[in-house]
Amino acid sequence: MSAIAASSSSAILPNQRGWLGTLSDRFWRQPKLSVFLLLLPALLWLGIVYVGSLFALLLQSFFSIDEFSGLINYEFTLKTYAELLRPQNLDVILRTVIMAGAVTLASALIAFPIAYMAARYARGKWKALFYLGIMLPLWASYLVKVYAWKLILAKEGILNWVFEQLHLTWLLDAWLSLPVIGGNSLSISYTGTFLVFLYVWMPYMILPIQAAIERVPTNLIDASSDLGATPLQTFWKVIFPLALPGIVAGSIFTFSLTLGDYIIPQIIGTSAFFIGQAVYAHQGTAGNIPLAAAFTVVPIVIMGLYLWMAKRMGAFDAL
Repeated sequence: MSAIAASSSSAILPNQRGWLGTLSDRFWRQPKLSVFLLLLPALLWLGIVYVGSLFALLLQSFFSIDEFSGLINYEFTLKTYAELLRPQNLDVILRTVIMAGAVTLASALIAFPIAYMAARYARGKWKALFYLGIMLPLWASYLVKVYAWKLILAKEGILNWVFEQLHLTWLLDAWLSLPVIGGNSLSISYTGTFLVFLYVWMPYMILPIQAAIERVPTNLIDASSDLGATPLQTFWKVIFPLALPGIVAGSIFTFSLTLGDYIIPQIIGTSAFFIGQAVYAHQGTAGNIPLAAAFTVVPIVIMGLYLWMAKRMGAFDAL
């Protein structure tokens, strides 16, 4: 009987020999080693390609350009960072930060009602339709969307045609005559740049807010109503504080993506530079790699401070 049991046991669990069996036993006894080996390729890629290139970029920003020869002077200096304080460079930084802040604020104001309706009232096929409507623009080519908006905002575009049909051309002309945000047409103005940024990055604001609102317990809203709070008081005292981490989480995406984008301002807007365009111009056209690297450090520092504040507000819990 014992012989039969031994033979059946060996048939079910055969004795693995050789280095493969030893290696399998080692992984079984040390699961942390298995996890480490699985993560090792990703860690190497992140460490070498991302962190390594970031360190190389930071290193380049401490070099300078020789004004006579145009060659890079490989001596550590803060001269390149001092060039960021020049008025024309400060204008680029300020212009980009203001645009990123305006896009983030407008995205939050528009996205919140949409996300609230989807989280509180959409059910079944309507919720699936909501996700499809939000995600569908992300499936289209980035350049196709930007060039499509170029045609929409042009003088001969559909938006101008709509204003003509509504006999509101005077209103559009009055808006375009404003000194800073206006221009010859929407396609070559800061207003047009703002609208395209708003359209392209809006889904990244809606989804985190919708996820945060869905986590608000219904019993808290019911309790607020039972205690005599008005709908407005319930919104400001219950819903908004609990949805705020989602707003901050969405703002991380919209603010950072606007801060570093250079294609939209290149295609739509004025000839004034944003940070992304300045990096592209100094690295490609001017060949001033140290100044391009210094410009690149600016968004990193801004986003570092922004992420630190977002973490303190619990925004990463809503990601």
